[in-house]
Amino acid sequence: MSTYSRSTGRRPKQKMYHREPGLDKAMDLRKKPLLMLRLRSLILASKTRSILLRDLEKEVSSEEAKVRQLMEPILVNKLKKLLMMSMDCQIQLEKIDLIQSELGLPENYKNDLIPKYPDFFTYRKIKDRDYLCLESWDSSVTITVREEKLDLEKAALMNPKIIPKDGNFVGPFAFKLKFSPGFRPNKNYLEEVVRWQKMAFPSPYLNARQVEPAAPQARKRAVAVLHELLSLSTEKILTSDKIDAFHNEYQLPCRLFLCLVKNHGIFYLTNKGARSTVFLKEGYERSDLVEMCSLLRFRERFATLSCDEVNNSFVSV
Repeated sequence: MSTYSRSTGRRPKQKMYHREPGLDKAMDLRKKPLLMLRLRSLILASKTRSILLRDLEKEVSSEEAKVRQLMEPILVNKLKKLLMMSMDCQIQLEKIDLIQSELGLPENYKNDLIPKYPDFFTYRKIKDRDYLCLESWDSSVTITVREEKLDLEKAALMNPKIIPKDGNFVGPFAFKLKFSPGFRPNKNYLEEVVRWQKMAFPSPYLNARQVEPAAPQARKRAVAVLHELLSLSTEKILTSDKIDAFHNEYQLPCRLFLCLVKNHGIFYLTNKGARSTVFLKEGYERSDLVEMCSLLRFRERFATLSCDEVNNSFVSV
């Protein structure tokens, strides 16, 4: 992981890419809810839907409205964070559309959600493209998800001379690492990891123009930006092409793939899906999502109900 390596040092000899069976399994488990949500779209569009499925849709739609209402403040903060991390606090709407589902935004967010918050957001047309722009800076949301999870009391008790075997040094600039089961780092590698963990870096919410791109701190900041972007997604997962769509706004590394693979203790890149997909490792325990928001719980419930109703429909035929 040369991200952790000193420029004058040798690169570690260990194989950098290791499979994560749990996260590969998570990719397979995601297919069922996605298929059921597509089924719901078909149900809504069909004029000849069955009574059972129609009743199911009514029940689920009522529950979804409540979930959406509870999620609204969270979604507003997510949009603020997206804009505040960008170079000019503005992002093309078509790029936000790319990750609309992953963020948990409703399909009609541009008409029903954004206009409700004119103090925070506005639309502008720049060079014939529609942008979502930040109207006012909100310092209360500039704390990253990584920082929220820091245990600084534990850091104060930690012996700075000890090199943790899993690379998880506790400190204000450290990241949670989860190396793959097949990866066995040696002592020199772990020492470099700890040095990297201790290195201070600018906040993802500091304008990237104020950061020297070639500096090691800037490279670590890029990792923090990727970490924050994935943390904002409901499932801590995005396809690599969607991440790369924000390359200019967030000053992401030119060689994004290499950055993700080098930081394999933080990210997992898999090709099991239709497209290359990036996981935030700390968001999962084996194949299970650690924290599930109310919207995901709703989707899981809908998938279960849909399967039951579809199976009953086939049985009754």
